[in-house]
Amino acid sequence: MSTPNIAIRSTTEADWLRVRALRLEMLADTPLAFGETLASALELDDGAWRARARRGEAPTGTALVATDENAGALWVGSMGGYLDSVGPMLVGVYVTPEYRGRAAGVTDLLLKAVEEWARSESDSLTLHVHSENPRAIAAYTKRGYRPTGQLFPYILNPHQHELEMRKQL
Repeated sequence: MSTPNIAIRSTTEADWLRVRALRLEMLADTPLAFGETLASALELDDGAWRARARRGEAPTGTALVATDENAGALWVGSMGGYLDSVGPMLVGVYVTPEYRGRAAGVTDLLLKAVEEWARSESDSLTLHVHSENPRAIAAYTKRGYRPTGQLFPYILNPHQHELEMRKQL
């Protein structure tokens, strides 16, 4: 892989096929990290994927994609946010394996953009991470997120838990 030239942008409805492809990659690569199974995602129709792609245009949230401009605008990561009762929530965090790590900078660029969106809504950003995903917990901790002490049942298996973490912005 050559040195990436990462660009961050919001998704639009026209991106629905790429949104679908990246989501299916996410679910196959790290199933524990999401509240959806690959099987259920494969059942969605085109209209559902178009609606997901439009999230980048929603006034109450954000859906961002990272592209490597040196690789033909290859989609290499995504993150999103929406307003919950506790305030802005970080969701849909994924970076393609070849683009993970501080050197590529994809996670930091996406997170910075979601945090900027969240800052316009609140002074903090909250996320839920599976308690058995130490790589993700470590990545969030390095970036200033701290456990709130709250645990929630994991939607796909109520015998497992998600840890709530929050960062003051």
